[in-house]
Amino acid sequence: MNEKLMNYKEKINELWKERSKKQQVVIISAIVSIILALALVAFFSTRTNYEPLYSNLTLAETGQIKETLDARGIPSTVSDSGTSILVPKDLVDTLKVELAAEGLPSSGTIDYSFIQDQMGFGMTDNEFNVMERASMQTELSRLIRNMNGVNNANVMITLPEESVWLNAAQDSSTAAVVLDLAPGHQLDSSQVRALYHLVSRSVPNLPIDNIVISDQMFNDYYYEDQDNETQTTLTAFEQQRTIQNEIERDLTRNLHQMLGTMVGQDSVVVSVTTDIDFTQENRTEELVEPVDIDNIEGIAVSIERIEEAYSGEGFEEGGIEGTGDGIPNYPGALGQGPVDWERTEERINNEVNRINRDIVESPYKIRDLGIQVMVEPPEGLETLPQDQLNDIQQILGTIVRTSISSVYADELTEDEIEGKIVVSSHPFDGRVVMDQEPMMTIPTWVYVVGGVLVALILILLFILMRNRRRKLEDESVDGSLAANAPFDLPELPDEDTSEGAAKRRQLEKLAKEKPEDFSKLLRTWLSED
Repeated sequence: MNEKLMNYKEKINELWKERSKKQQVVIISAIVSIILALALVAFFSTRTNYEPLYSNLTLAETGQIKETLDARGIPSTVSDSGTSILVPKDLVDTLKVELAAEGLPSSGTIDYSFIQDQMGFGMTDNEFNVMERASMQTELSRLIRNMNGVNNANVMITLPEESVWLNAAQDSSTAAVVLDLAPGHQLDSSQVRALYHLVSRSVPNLPIDNIVISDQMFNDYYYEDQDNETQTTLTAFEQQRTIQNEIERDLTRNLHQMLGTMVGQDSVVVSVTTDIDFTQENRTEELVEPVDIDNIEGIAVSIERIEEAYSGEGFEEGGIEGTGDGIPNYPGALGQGPVDWERTEERINNEVNRINRDIVESPYKIRDLGIQVMVEPPEGLETLPQDQLNDIQQILGTIVRTSISSVYADELTEDEIEGKIVVSSHPFDGRVVMDQEPMMTIPTWVYVVGGVLVALILILLFILMRNRRRKLEDESVDGSLAANAPFDLPELPDEDTSEGAAKRRQLEKLAKEKPEDFSKLLRTWLSED
C-alpha cells in the first residue's frame, strides 16, 4: 500500500515538474477558486435568515420576550437599540400565535378591563381611584400613539380630591404628556392643538392651561390659538419678504449671466429692486354684451308687428240743436269728407350675451422694477463704447416691460421705462483683490533632470531585457546542438577480403542467428585450449 502511494506521489511530482510556471499558477488558482466557491455555498446554505418578530417595543417588553425565547431554545437577536427582536424567518408566524396565546408582549399597563377583574367587595375607594387614573393614562397613551410620527407616549394625570363640603370650590385636574417622536419628525400646530383637545376632553375638569406637552428632547409644545393675529401677520410678512427676495435673486442671476457673457463675468455688477403687489382680489363680474358687436345688436327672440288701416266717409255738418252734451241752441260740428287712417306698431325682443365671472386675482404682481448695472470697460478705455451701452439699455428695457405686470406696464411710457434703468461704465477701483497664497512651482530644471533619469532607466531596462533574451537564445541553441550532436563511434576498418575476415563474419552471423550454437562452439574452443 505504501509503495503504491509512493508511486502515485512520484508520478504526481513528475507531472507537476513537467508543467510550466504559467500552467502551475493556473492550476493553483483553479483549486483555490473551487475551495472558495464551496465555502461560500456552504456558508449561505447553512446561514439563518432573521426577520423582525416585534418592533417598537419597550425595553421591558424586549427583555420579557427574549427571556421566553431563550427558555425555549429559539435563537434570537435584538436590534434598533433594544426596540426590535428578530427570529428565524420560518418561525415568525408560529411564534406570533404562540406568544399571543401567552399574552406576550405585555406592556405592563392597565386597561379598563383590569378594573372590572379586580373589583370586589374588599376594594377601597383609594384603590379604585388609583386604578381609574391608571386606566385613563393608559388609554390616552394608546390614543396618542396612533398619531402619525409618535412612537410612544407617557401620560401623567393628577385628579383633585373631592370635597365633602358642597360650597367648597373644586380644583382643576392637571396633565403632563411626554412624546417619543420618530427621528426627524416635528409636530405642526394643528397636531399640537389636536393633542391638547384630546387630553382636555378625556379628563374631567381639565382646562387647556393645565396641560403640558413635551417630547423626548425636552422641547415644549404650546397651544396656539388660531386667532393669534400677531403671529399670523409676522408669518405673512416673512412669506412676502421671502417671495420678493427670490424674485430679485432670480432676475439678478439671469441678468448677470447674460451681461457677463457679453463683457465678462467679473466685469459686471447687477442690482435689482422690485415693488410687488401682494393684494389678492376676489370680484364677480356680470357683463351684458351684444351678439353682433359691429352693429351692436342682439338676437331677435320674438317679433310682434301690428298694422291698422281705416278708410271711409265723414259725417255731415250740423245736428239736432239743444240735444246731447252740446250747448243749447249751439250749432253742431262741421262735416268731414272721406277719411283714410292707418297705424303700424312693431315690438322686437332681443337676446344679448350675459357673462358672469367669478375672478380671483393672483397676488405676487410686480408693480415696479428698478435695474442698476455697472460695467467695467476693457483695459485702455475709460468707458464702454456708446453702441454697447445702447444695446445693454435696450435689453434691460425689454426685461422691464416683460417683468412688470401688464396692469401697470400698459400705463408706462418709454421715458418712464428708461427712468427705471441705470447703466454706468467705469473702472472698478474698489474691487477687493484677494491675496492669493504663493503656489509652490516646480523649476524647469527639475523636469529636465527627471526626464533624463526616466530615459536612462528605460535604456537600462531595454539593455537588460536584450541581454537576457540573448542569453536565453544562446542556452536554447547550445541545448539543441547538444541534443543533436552525433555519438563518437570508432571507425570501422576497411573491408577485408582475407580468410580470417571471412571466418569472423561467419562467427558474427552465427552469434546473431544461433546464439546457443555459438556458445557451445566457444566452450569447445575454451576446453581445447
